[in-house]
Amino acid sequence: MDNATPHEKDASDEASEDRRRISRKGLLKAALVAGAAPLLAGGGVALARDTASSEGGVLLDPTPQCDDGDDPTPPQMEGPYFKPNSPRRTSLVTPGTPGVPLTVSGYVFGRACRPISGALLDFWQADTNGSYDMAQYAFRGHQFTGADGAFSLTTIVPGLYPGRTRHLHVKAQAPGGRILTTQLYFPGEPRNNTDALFDPRLLMNVRSVGNGRQGSFDFVLDVAQTPGPTDPPTTPPGGTWAPGTSYRAGDRVTYGGVAYRCRQAHQSMTGWEPPNVPALWERG
Repeated sequence: MDNATPHEKDASDEASEDRRRISRKGLLKAALVAGAAPLLAGGGVALARDTASSEGGVLLDPTPQCDDGDDPTPPQMEGPYFKPNSPRRTSLVTPGTPGVPLTVSGYVFGRACRPISGALLDFWQADTNGSYDMAQYAFRGHQFTGADGAFSLTTIVPGLYPGRTRHLHVKAQAPGGRILTTQLYFPGEPRNNTDALFDPRLLMNVRSVGNGRQGSFDFVLDVAQTPGPTDPPTTPPGGTWAPGTSYRAGDRVTYGGVAYRCRQAHQSMTGWEPPNVPALWERG
């Protein structure tokens, strides 16, 4: 960058830089649901997507590592806050747990933009006061992704403690693969600017819902995959979109006499008809 010929940026330059930054980030996002209503692109709360097919088959960049002393610095040692053998659960809270409710959901992908089934995700975090439970397993738990690579975690917004911005810890591992130890961050936090460990590539997409918040993030593990077929047929009779069907990226369906291509693997449901969710379906 220092040796580049300086010039004044225009709108096309900024748009191009945005596309490159999203591509490097390698995050594939699916629509979230509030009740039965999908979130649509363009409304400020829909999730950005960047498929391998739209990048001409370029492999996705893996989710970056993050080391803050909680991660295994030398291979034989864990930092002060991680504890092995967390309970298997998707909720870290009970109805009386203090704090701002938070749900985090997303997918786990490999390098070729295909979901990873059975991936391990081990989460741990501070409570609303910024403290970690080292005696028991409060705010600690692991889970496995479903057949479509999806996960969902119910917890609270973690509190602050000296030197750090708000964050969630997570270890992610494909079956038989290497462990990725990383963290997830919240947009708009004042301490993001002063936390030396903060990485904008690890920002969640977060929105307020009622008295709580909903976040989403898609992990890309450094797992080699063979890209799937670009135009596989779908199984419903006549190739017509139907609720309750598992669709893969690249699947084609028709709905209302219009052809659509699936942009993201997902389980369909009423309210997610192709014209309603451009984050999941594109015409063509």
